[in-house]
Amino acid sequence: MEDKTFELLEKMYGEMQSGFNRLDKKIEQEVARLDRKIEQETAKIENKIDENHKALYDRYKQSIEGINGLKRDIKELKGKVENQEIELRVIKGGK
Repeated sequence: MEDKTFELLEKMYGEMQSGFNRLDKKIEQEVARLDRKIEQETAKIENKIDENHKALYDRYKQSIEGINGLKRDIKELKGKVENQEIELRVIKGGK
């Protein structure tokens, strides 16, 4: 009876080890698949961030150019106003 019990235990142990090995392989495959998926998603996110960064930079550049243009316009208008004020003083002083 002891021999049969021992053989049964050996058989069960072998089957369990075989099952564990299959399970280990499946887990390794799944982890590898998830790693690839994570790498792909990370690359997508990095590309999207890069695109957004470029778009934000372009918008920033356009804003700065617009502000600089407005500064030039204001400076030009300020000069014209100063010239008109001088002309008005001359005209008023001439009377």
